[in-house]
Amino acid sequence: MTGLLPSDDWTPEKDLLGFFGPDSVTWRVHADPTFSVGGLRALLLQALHPVAMDGVARFSGAFRDDPWPRLGRTAAYLDTLTFGTRTEATRMVARVRDIHRRLGGVERRTGRAYRVDDPDLLLWVHCCEVDSLLSVARRAGVPLTDDEADRYVAEQVTAAVLVGVPEEDVPTSVAALTGYFDRVRPELAVTPAARNAFRLILLPPMPAWVRFLTPAQPAWGGLAGLAVALLPTWGRRLYSLPGLGVTDAVATAVVKGFRQGMLALPMRASRSPIVRAGFDRVAGLAPLSA
Repeated sequence: MTGLLPSDDWTPEKDLLGFFGPDSVTWRVHADPTFSVGGLRALLLQALHPVAMDGVARFSGAFRDDPWPRLGRTAAYLDTLTFGTRTEATRMVARVRDIHRRLGGVERRTGRAYRVDDPDLLLWVHCCEVDSLLSVARRAGVPLTDDEADRYVAEQVTAAVLVGVPEEDVPTSVAALTGYFDRVRPELAVTPAARNAFRLILLPPMPAWVRFLTPAQPAWGGLAGLAVALLPTWGRRLYSLPGLGVTDAVATAVVKGFRQGMLALPMRASRSPIVRAGFDRVAGLAPLSA
C-alpha cells in the first residue's frame, strides 16, 4: 500500500484534497445525483456472489429488521473515502478493516470457508461498485468520454487497495472490468440470502406513519426499481427478471429524467453533508502540481 497510507509526502494541502481531489473523474461521478441509483444497483449486484452474500446475511442480522443504519454507513464510507481528507478516509478504512478481519464462516452452497476480508471477496464488492456507479452515471447523461471512463476505473484502484485488495488484481480500465465480470459470472447465483436481500432493497421496512403518511415508500420503490432495471442483462436473468417490462432504452430515459430533476434541486437536497464539506474545503486551495 505504498503511497496510499500517510507518509512523508503527505503535505497538509494533499491531505485536504483527499485521495482523489476535485480534478478527478471520481469526484464528478460520486457527486452526481445518480450516485444513489448506482449504489443500489451495486448492492443488488453484490448479492449475486454466494460467498460474499453469506457474509452479509451472517453478520448483518439487524439489516433485515432495520436496513437504514447500514445503508447510511455504507454511503458515509464511500463519501468519506472520496470527499474526506486523507486522514479521515484512512481512519474510516482502518475501522472497516478491523471489523472485517474478525469475521468469517462457511458458505453452505459451495462449502467454502472464508473470511470477510478475503481479497477476492473485497474485489467483487469493489468491482460491483465501480461498474454500477460508472454505468449508471453514463446512462444518465453524465458527460464522460471513453478515456475518462477508463480514468475513473484506474482512479478507483486506490479505493480497492486501501481496503485490502492487491493492486495487481484490480481492473484499471473498462475493458478489464468487463473481463473481470466475464470470469466471475460462472460463480454467481441467486441464493435464498440473495433473494431476501433483493426483496429487502425493494421493500425495506418503514414505520407505519412513514409508509402511509409520507411519499417515502413510493419514492424509494421507484428508486430501487430503477436500479433493478439498470442491472446488466445477465444480472436480471439470474434474478429471473430478464425484461422487467422495461427496455434498456426506457430505463435509460428514466434515469436521465431522474438526474435532470435532481440537478434542479439546491445542492443541500442533492448532495450529502460530507460531499458538500469536501467541496467547501477545497474551494480555497490552489491547484497542486503533480
